[in-house]
Amino acid sequence: MPITGMQLIGSQNVAGAGPSFQAVNPADGREIPPSWQGADARQVDQAVQLATAAFVSYRETTPEQRAAFLEAVAQAILDLGDELIERAMLETGLPRPRLEGERGRTVNQLRLFARVVRDGDWLDARIDHALPDRKPAPRSDLRMRQIPLGPVAVFGSSNFPLAFSVAGGDTASALAAGAPVVVKTHPAHPGTSELVGQAIRNAVQQCGLHEGVFSLLAGPGIDLGLALVRHPGIQAVGFTGSRQGGIALMQAAAQRPVPIPVYAEMSSTNPVYLLPGALAARADALADQFSVSLLGSAGQLCTNPGLIIALDSPELDRFIARATRNIQAAPAATMLTTGIAQAYRQGVQRQLDHPAVQSLARGLADDAPAHCQANLAVTTAQGFLADPEHLGSEIFGASSLVIRCADASEFQAIARALEGQLTATLHLEPGADDALAAQLIPILELKAGRILANGFPTGVEVCDAMVHGGPFPATSDSRTTSVGTLAIRRFLRPVCYQDIPDALLPAALRAANPWHITRTER
Repeated sequence: MPITGMQLIGSQNVAGAGPSFQAVNPADGREIPPSWQGADARQVDQAVQLATAAFVSYRETTPEQRAAFLEAVAQAILDLGDELIERAMLETGLPRPRLEGERGRTVNQLRLFARVVRDGDWLDARIDHALPDRKPAPRSDLRMRQIPLGPVAVFGSSNFPLAFSVAGGDTASALAAGAPVVVKTHPAHPGTSELVGQAIRNAVQQCGLHEGVFSLLAGPGIDLGLALVRHPGIQAVGFTGSRQGGIALMQAAAQRPVPIPVYAEMSSTNPVYLLPGALAARADALADQFSVSLLGSAGQLCTNPGLIIALDSPELDRFIARATRNIQAAPAATMLTTGIAQAYRQGVQRQLDHPAVQSLARGLADDAPAHCQANLAVTTAQGFLADPEHLGSEIFGASSLVIRCADASEFQAIARALEGQLTATLHLEPGADDALAAQLIPILELKAGRILANGFPTGVEVCDAMVHGGPFPATSDSRTTSVGTLAIRRFLRPVCYQDIPDALLPAALRAANPWHITRTER
């Protein structure tokens, strides 16, 4: 499938009118054709106007129609074959197995949301039947369902060119909710994004949907994204990226005449507690597992273990010694862009320049323009608590800070000082560490969206129970998730129907229950 370098606005290929840009191979710094002219405000308006027109019919599609569309998108992505993987490898520097796995995740979450749509639980249909004879006052017939908010703007992420981008979780959940989507691609992988965009557009046509159900806009810089968020036709935003970028979108959305929600997943250091019993039982194994988690994908994962917290002990010394050897032997890895690599190096240097921090290990380096040299450093609990804002901030890449604690009270003090997190991890030995874990969990559940035991946070299962969210600055809204079936609720709102005749009710609330969905009735 040819990559055109055009904007995909509905069914049309449209030449951009904004700044020009080109993909760059982060492994060697070479530009990858074709070149793009970025979208401008006029093309933003064109895409959003189409989405607004499509919303009228798309939100009224049946569960079966919408589910079939999501499945058609999944198949169209698979039909791209090796072309998609090879282009993504060029644009991101990520290895083939990682990208093939990510394609599988992308397809599977589309199919998962197809199942969610068919089940109908997302409609949250509730019926309180009329009680005309109730005393002292009768009750009207009251029925409630969830409806989509309207067109959604989705921002592709840098570190997941498939699963958190054009057809990623934000797009899949918005489409499942009945909301047309306008995607703003990440400028680091425009060719990958266009291929997936073409696949979605083909599925729109195949399923006979309005062309405005999906559009794809490409362009560098923040101006395009701000124009999209400020457009009055956009009703919600899904974003995965930096704290700076997420806050800029939040502010733009809040300043609109009619503010809209921004669901931004931004930054997290994902603290990992190594409890004494676990360290005593398996310090070497924990060091090896930690190293694998830290180094994977050059550390460019939002769930990367950026803080290791443990009691000062010979067992911790053993863990540190083995982890140090692992990090020192780690080969340089290619990061997603030279900009990300530069920000990583600056973040590591700031950490190592801090008077409370001591370097433990640096990985191998090379001459690649976007290389990542792994980093492991150590501080004390008192050093961290004196400056949690700086020592607890995310370094996006393969970098982690070990915090030595003198006693269990410092464990709890670290937990209380943390910013909001996507994850918090406890490595524990059943029985030996239960009391300490029981003290930490009530604190950590106020800080993180997911608490896990005896694992590492990298790797996020797409399922019903998953929460990939957390208090600010991990996300902009701790009540939601960007991964898992609960993500659909971000793009819905409830409507109550009082004493509406059955023939005028939406199908989900009619007496005959034509969609055969589960409903709460009293």
